[in-house]
Formats: sequence, structure tokens, C-alpha cells
Amino acid sequence: MHVMAYAPYGADGIIIRVEADIRRGIPGVDITGLAEGAVREARERVRAAFRNSGYTFPQDRILINLAPAGVRKDGASLDLPIALAVMAASGTIPAPEEGGPEVPPSSMNVMILGELELSGRLRPVRGALAAAAAALHAGIRDFIVPVENAREAAILSEGRYAAAATLGEAVRAFKTLAETGAFPPDGPPSEPARAPVPPVALYGDFAEVRGQGRYKRALEIAAAGGHNLLAFGPPGGGKTMLARRMPSIMASLEAWEAVEVTRLHSLAGQLEGGLITRSPFRSPHHSATPEGILGGGKTVRPGEISLANFGVLFLDEAPEFRANVLQALREPLEDRVITISRAQGPVPLPADFQLILAANACPCGRLGIRFRPEEPRAHRRGTSPSGCFCSPDEIHRYWRKFSGALLDRVELRTVVIPPDSKELSGGREEPSETAARRVSQAVEIQRERFKGTGIRRNARMTTGMTEKYCALTGEAQGAFHVALEKLNLSGRAFHSILRVGRTIADLEGKDAIITAHILEAVQHRRMGEDPYDIFNTGS
Repeated sequence: MHVMAYAPYGADGIIIRVEADIRRGIPGVDITGLAEGAVREARERVRAAFRNSGYTFPQDRILINLAPAGVRKDGASLDLPIALAVMAASGTIPAPEEGGPEVPPSSMNVMILGELELSGRLRPVRGALAAAAAALHAGIRDFIVPVENAREAAILSEGRYAAAATLGEAVRAFKTLAETGAFPPDGPPSEPARAPVPPVALYGDFAEVRGQGRYKRALEIAAAGGHNLLAFGPPGGGKTMLARRMPSIMASLEAWEAVEVTRLHSLAGQLEGGLITRSPFRSPHHSATPEGILGGGKTVRPGEISLANFGVLFLDEAPEFRANVLQALREPLEDRVITISRAQGPVPLPADFQLILAANACPCGRLGIRFRPEEPRAHRRGTSPSGCFCSPDEIHRYWRKFSGALLDRVELRTVVIPPDSKELSGGREEPSETAARRVSQAVEIQRERFKGTGIRRNARMTTGMTEKYCALTGEAQGAFHVALEKLNLSGRAFHSILRVGRTIADLEGKDAIITAHILEAVQHRRMGEDPYDIFNTGS
């Protein structure tokens, strides 16, 4: 006798066939199929749940097989499937073959999820939405899940769901399905519709930050076109404060994007509510491990770059992250996917994110804190007016963590200088709502432009698409060639500037990329190779 279950693994997970066999012998439970610790412990939880729910646990030799046998299974979501498989094998509940004559055996191809408490109550598990998606793809339409997971599992609005709070309720749902081919009439529990919380209430408003007009403009361009961004400068300038307000100007996700984002968060066990409709914003601490950022582990799970899929990965104090973590971001930024290699085979994880980096100008953070034109030369003589304590070699090592290859993938760079007293005491700034309208309009233009191509934003355009959609006017082309000769840019930078120019034109609702658009794109690309000169490139 078997039932179907699910184990989170990689981006899709694995459908598990839970088989139970009962034979005469010394009472005991054996579990085969590469079961990890939490799965092996299920036999004790199941035994206690049987007793405390009023069921008799078979006093025979029980063999549980988890197929496919060559893939490791971990987690407690297999508790309820094992319990129901044992009951069906012992005759406590009908097995598939014992359904009514009008019920075909295929109707008992049911996906079961749930962790058992010793009392027999069911606890929620991670990956309910991912399990539903995988099951529906495999042709499984019936589900028994814990009450807390029912709303999540039913997000896809397909299939039939039974929500159970206890082992007894799960048994009754299974019996009803076996005998009648249908679940009890109660569907997933519903709750009153909640008014959506405005993004400004969650993340803050651009209007609360004084000055920093260029940085705000760079964030707006990044939000509209999906471009990567680096903000650097002394502490207290507003690098982090503005970056954390970026979600307040980002466009809402499309329906299929929302399901994909929700599915990944469900797999990682980080889904707190229902469908995620806004782009994710992930901000891990700089002590994060490579597995935490990139994904991996014994049982492969999505990392931060996958949880930021269709959203933003913000690395504050970016040079403090491990160098191998920063360098490992280069391929995902280019390929929009990361492949984790394991003995069982490669496991691809989605990684279509945009990267926002924030960094100080030097390790001590004081370089440029009171910037003056003579700062670079004064610092070299050891008389920096800002009081910076870092030597040229220390600053070089600090910036070298990024590497030219990583920075070449960052289309927007902006210097963030602390605002002066006039800016701090100025009038009200433009609110996020105004910028959000421009961003949403630009995103809609791109959705229409790339419909049916698999491309979401301007930053993802291929070389052929860049040539097709980023044609410059004659005057703009001349200005662009002059800038290229002066800046000595790479081929990647050449196309990046064109794509940023396309986004700027979209923000203004223009079809053509004119001189002003391309020059602004070039200006956002500029950053001196010498860290002492970074402040001279901001004007």
C-alpha cells in the first residue's frame, strides 16, 4: 500500500512514494530509502500519535520504503504520510484497491503532508505550495494538509484540498476519499480579506530622506529596469536608509511571478502569509555563509539569491562580506540561475535578482566625510582633512574585494555624500508614491515590449535585443561614441549603458533614446579606478 508525499529539495522538491508492508515478526519499524534523522525519528512520533489518537499501532514487523530510494529525505513532513500508509496496510483505513466499485484506483493518488505531535495534532510543514505545484504537474489532484498549510497549498486554485488539525481528521478525510471519491465539503479555511498594507508603511518613504537627489534617481532607474547598483561614500550619508526604502517604489509582481516567489519562500520555510505580491527585498548580514547566500547544504535549499528572485538582494557594508561570496555572485548575475553540484547530480536554483551594494569609501569610513577638492592630494601626504586612518594599501585591499569582473556587472554607481545643513533643513522631498507611478509605467512598457520572450526587464536584454530596442538618435550616437573613447569601457559596459538609457527613456515614456538619456546613463556608470578619486567622479 502506498501514499504520495513530498520532500523539499532544490527549487522543485521531490514527490515521494511512501510504501508500507506489514509482516509477522518481532515488532518494530524499519525505514528504508536514505531517510535522514528527522525521518527516522518519525516511527516514534507515529507510534505515540496512534496511541494518543485512539488507534492501535500494529504489533508486527513494519517496513516503510521511501521511493525514490537514491535521494536523501529530511524533515518531518513525512510523518502523516507514514502514519496513513501504516493504517492502510493494516486495514484500519481503506487501501486504494478497496475503494467503492465506482471509484477508480487512480482517485486515491493523494498527496499527504504533515508533521505529527505526540498528541496526534498536526503541525505545519514548509513547502506546501511547492508540493502542490509539483503534485499538480504530476497529475495528482487531491491533497490532505495541516490546517495551517491549507490556504498556502490552495494558492494555485487547482485540485481538491482537505485541511486536518489532527491525525483523526486526516484519517476521516482519507476514508471519505477512498469510499466516495470526494473529500468532506469543508474546504480550506477562509479568513476575512485584509486591506493591503501600503509599501510606504512597511519600508518608509523617500520623502523622509533629505537631499541625495542623484542617489534617489539611481534607485528609481534600478527599480524600473532591474539594474544593479553600487552606492558608496562615508557613513551617515543615507546609503542604507534609502536602499531599504527601494521596495516602496517597486512595481507589483505579475501573477505568475508572485506564485514563483511564493513557492521559493515556501520551500525555504519563510512564508508567513499568503501569496507574495510584491518584489522580495533580501538583506543578509555580512557574516552570512556561502551556502546561506548561494544555496546548498546537505539537502539543497534556496539561498538568499534565490529568495531574492524577481526582487532585490541588498548587501550592506558589501566589502565586509567574504571575498568568495562576492565573487560567486558573478555567474548568477549573468545567468540568472545557480547550479549546485551534488553527488546525486546538479541542482539548479533560480537567481533572477538585482544586486544593490552599499560600501564606505575606505575601511575606517572617514574618507570624504568632510570632502574638499584637495582631499586626494592631502590624504596622500598624510594630512587628510577628514581624519581618515587608512593607508593607500588598506584602501586598495578594501576595494579589491569587489574585483573588476563583479563591478563590470554593476550598471549604476553613485557617490553618497552626507547632506549639508541647507539640504537637511529644506522643504518636503518628492514622495515614493510619485516615483512609484513612474516606475510602474516604465515596467508596463517593458512587459509589453518583451511579451512572450521570457525577458522581464531591460537589464535582462540579450545583445540582439539591445541592438533592436536601444537605437540612438544621430546626436545621441555621436555623444555616446565620445564618451566611450574617453572612458575606455568594456563591451559589457557598452551594452549596459544602452540598456540603462533605454530604461531612462521608458521612465519618460519616450520611444527614442536621446542625448540626455544616454549622457545620464554614462554619468551613472562613471567611477574612478583610484579610490581617492571616487568623489571627483560624482559631479
